[in-house]
Amino acid sequence: MNGLAMLDANVLVYSDDSRSPSKSARARLLIQFLVERGLAVVTPQVLGEYWLAVTRKLATPLPLDLAEARIHEYRNFARVVPYDSVIVAEAVRGQRRYGFHYYDAQIWAAARLAAIDVVFSEDFTDGSQIEGVRFANPFADDFDMDAFLAS
Repeated sequence: MNGLAMLDANVLVYSDDSRSPSKSARARLLIQFLVERGLAVVTPQVLGEYWLAVTRKLATPLPLDLAEARIHEYRNFARVVPYDSVIVAEAVRGQRRYGFHYYDAQIWAAARLAAIDVVFSEDFTDGSQIEGVRFANPFADDFDMDAFLAS
């Protein structure tokens, strides 16, 4: 894998979720791989969703200091695609044309406009490609992380 990859909030959340050790391990491996190679991309929306999930929705929420430190790590070690009105307009187009939920449409729009090769998420159809953005679910039973990352 040589191109930039956007991480959806669910990937970041699973990396800190002790309820699912296999998903947690996969998420951490994927994040580490992308960060070490300078390929990781997130959005402000992803960081906000991560914060809410790990401080409120986990069975054992992260301490606020740790969750905040993780936000800063992602900001420092991943590229952050900022939102603007162009992304909002593209998200609306994506929602209307492809039936995305609006916040998923924002992820797609940010990836498309920033020329991101792949979005890692469990919220899109695994293996689909829409207007140049490929979606991969790293938690799918048939997902071969080694093969995907080697491509």
